[in-house]
Amino acid sequence: MNLALTGSSVDGPLYTDIVDLAHRAPGWLDGTIAVWSAYGLGVFALLMLVGWWLARRDGASAAVTALAVPVAVVLAYAVNSVVKPLVAEDRPCRHLAFRTLEACPARGDWSFPSNHAAIAFAAATALFFVSRRLGVVAAVCAGAMAVSRVWVGVHYPHDVAVGAAAGAAVAFVAMTALRRLPEDLPKRLSGTRLRPLLVSDSA
Repeated sequence: MNLALTGSSVDGPLYTDIVDLAHRAPGWLDGTIAVWSAYGLGVFALLMLVGWWLARRDGASAAVTALAVPVAVVLAYAVNSVVKPLVAEDRPCRHLAFRTLEACPARGDWSFPSNHAAIAFAAATALFFVSRRLGVVAAVCAGAMAVSRVWVGVHYPHDVAVGAAAGAAVAFVAMTALRRLPEDLPKRLSGTRLRPLLVSDSA
């Protein structure tokens, strides 16, 4: 069942303005944005790894929180993936006659909400629970990711806005729920074979 309006009726003019701006932008800028759009999610994986590595120095409790970040991101992706086929919104590059920087995804690869935005903002939100500094860096990167998906032409603005909100909400709920676990759980886990994941013995 298709629950969505045609995407262009929501913010089609804004989408076309952004894509037109991309056409008039310098080639180096378009190239940089296109690379970020395609591969930038790897930066969030790196930030999660850095967050975990640093958290081990602060003890098992901090490490457990850091290890929960990718779990929160996966949950956000799962929720987003459930919504996509329910709405079944076509990509703007299929509905509107515009040349885009990125090749238009295949039919059935739905546009709403944006997986990239959901993953990026879920990672940023969850990382705030680990380190405010990493959270700020991730939030800036997440904003750049959301904008890039519209710039290269594969999403409407509302796709990335809703994807960002959904990803952030799921991650916030997941990381908040983590605080309700028994307080002694990290200490007990650090006494098992999981200790290398939770504690830096060199600290």
